[in-house]
Amino acid sequence: MHNQPFTFELPKQGGIPSEYDNHLVRRLSSMRGMYRDHAAYEALLSQGDPVHYEVYEIKRPEVAGELLQGVSVIHPGKVGNEYFMTKGHFHQVLETGEVYYCLSGQGMMVMETPEGDWSVQEFCPGQVLYVLPRWAHRSVNTSLTQDLVFFFAYPGNAGHNYGTIEQQGFRKLIVESNGAPLVVDNPHWKHR
Repeated sequence: MHNQPFTFELPKQGGIPSEYDNHLVRRLSSMRGMYRDHAAYEALLSQGDPVHYEVYEIKRPEVAGELLQGVSVIHPGKVGNEYFMTKGHFHQVLETGEVYYCLSGQGMMVMETPEGDWSVQEFCPGQVLYVLPRWAHRSVNTSLTQDLVFFFAYPGNAGHNYGTIEQQGFRKLIVESNGAPLVVDNPHWKHR
């Protein structure tokens, strides 16, 4: 961790930062319960435990005033007809936002509030997406041939609340239909 101002490079190809402090790898096994087609999930898991996504974190103190940042890479693939995605989360401090900048690939950001509002935004290279405070968010790679790579930054004291999403899911899912992404209702979504 730096104790002086610093820079790092984000190459347009690949997007992996020139330096980072932590490399998080999420495999299919860590996504249990996230996909609606449980049989397809178990079938894919029986063939191995593919990497779904990776996060390259640049560590800073997790306190107000700091910005936590890094790069996420979501690999291409599907479970049933759902595209590979991140777990998704609310921030522990609900009143904090997050900024995403797409470096490469194609995807969608699925978002919702505790009050029931929802939004799905397409995500493509060069696009900046601002996730408002109070909005849970999940990134989905809608390409079956290339990684979705994006830079993110959020307040150091925001924290992550994965538990709510693990218990209730998101209201909307992104599935492949006739070769294109389609937003559908999640039949397993549970109101808390």
